[in-house]
Amino acid sequence: MKLSVALFFAGLFGALAAVFILLSFGTDYWLLASESCQTNPDETVSPAGVIIEEAARDVTLYHEGFFWKCSFGGSEGDDHLLWKLWFTNQPHSKVCMHAYLFPFPVSHQTHNATEYDTAIIYRGFWSIFMLIGVAAVVLGGFFIICAAPFASHRLYKAGGGLFLVSGLFLLCVVVMYVLWLEVLDVLDLYIEHQRSAVCPTFQLSHHYGLSFMFAPVGIFFCLLAGLLFLLIGRTVQIHCH
Repeated sequence: MKLSVALFFAGLFGALAAVFILLSFGTDYWLLASESCQTNPDETVSPAGVIIEEAARDVTLYHEGFFWKCSFGGSEGDDHLLWKLWFTNQPHSKVCMHAYLFPFPVSHQTHNATEYDTAIIYRGFWSIFMLIGVAAVVLGGFFIICAAPFASHRLYKAGGGLFLVSGLFLLCVVVMYVLWLEVLDVLDLYIEHQRSAVCPTFQLSHHYGLSFMFAPVGIFFCLLAGLLFLLIGRTVQIHCH
């Protein structure tokens, strides 16, 4: 009876892990970013005869995931424009490019060759770890399904081990992404370049999207399911002997 309850919760946690990990992998909202540049102010005259300067700001919005990095433009009049466009009012016309080896915001124009190549290698490892994590959780799920109710302790152990491997690799993915945006100086270098070469009032803001937030939830359920499946496999092995 206790083993059946453990198997139920392990299966539930494993299914939730697979759902959240696949959502994180398949959606392109790991990063939400907006670039703005304040153009020359427009002068308007109030009814009292006072000249009011209204500065227009050109805004470019980005969202990025494993597969795609998309951008679209607009003019900002609201501090929460980024979130509003993301949830409810994204334009149909936007420019998208493959994001596998092109980490935001590194490019040939903003970084030297060494920094660019280093960023490509970093992004390459990030992508490989992501693929290993997703493949491991899918393969682990197949192993658990094939194990049937307490039929093979080896398959339970193999499935549990794959869930743990998936959780650990995806944990590395999340940590690498946070380090890229918060610790390394790629964003600062990009802002400095844009201010010196394009716009002195250039501003860049970034937020973590839902795809990023799905990942830690999937990792938690993945590790929990993996430990439970290993425990179930060990218990079934003891009962068999």
